[in-house]
Amino acid sequence: MRTREQEQSAREHFAQVRERARGEGGLFGTWTLFRKEMHRFLSIAGQTVLSPVLTTMLWYLVFGYSLGDRLDVIRGIPYTDFLVPGLVMMATITNAFLNCGFSFFIGKVHGTVVDLLVSPLKPYQITLAYTMAGVVRAMMVGGVIWAVAAFMGAGTMHNVGITLLFLFGTSFAFALLGLATGIIAQDFDHVNFIPAFLLIPLTFLGGVFYSIHLLPPPWDLVSLGNPIVYMVNGLRYGMTGVSDVPVLPGLLIVALTVLLGLLLVSWILRTGRGTKS
Repeated sequence: MRTREQEQSAREHFAQVRERARGEGGLFGTWTLFRKEMHRFLSIAGQTVLSPVLTTMLWYLVFGYSLGDRLDVIRGIPYTDFLVPGLVMMATITNAFLNCGFSFFIGKVHGTVVDLLVSPLKPYQITLAYTMAGVVRAMMVGGVIWAVAAFMGAGTMHNVGITLLFLFGTSFAFALLGLATGIIAQDFDHVNFIPAFLLIPLTFLGGVFYSIHLLPPPWDLVSLGNPIVYMVNGLRYGMTGVSDVPVLPGLLIVALTVLLGLLLVSWILRTGRGTKS
């Protein structure tokens, strides 16, 4: 049994941690949760980083070298160069979503989310910590794929600034969507529903493997209603200087998606939906 002195010491320690989390603009608490999330996915990097990189590089080898000889050049660049930005974007979207979605949901399954909810962390601190960890994982995976493709001879260094801007913005947007899904999900099927029935179809139809100018009417115009088309082509412009659509609308769509994601997650956390049942 704990002595009265031990209990008093524990209360004082908790009070110190709570005050420190509240102070410094909440940076200590946010940083602690971020480090915990980073440790979680880095401790199983074989599954969270290496596996998606290997899977995406298989896509690159299969499509790049099987279709590359037939398509040869698209929009004035080799097909292998054209393919890389789409594959990087596909991996970025998937990993940003899954990192946040499954991490928060697993916390609900194990009951550790209770500790998070009773902590002095505010909704924006929880949101920032989870999403930044998702962004780091997504950009790590995308960056490794980009580097490996460049090592294999792909020319994808047109504008590094625009490339990083689209990678960061898209990662942030889909990390927020993943976090919102993980909060309100009641079982694993709910978490898997968005990737299986929304993200994967929209990504595959988003110009990852082809130019939308190759589509027959009216599908070329229908594709313009897919927001991922603008994200993929924005990244493609940054890497190769080629895009099927203007870059500015892509930046605006990414920014709008981030804003909507922030509002959605903030509302869910404030109302307690999916966490207090």
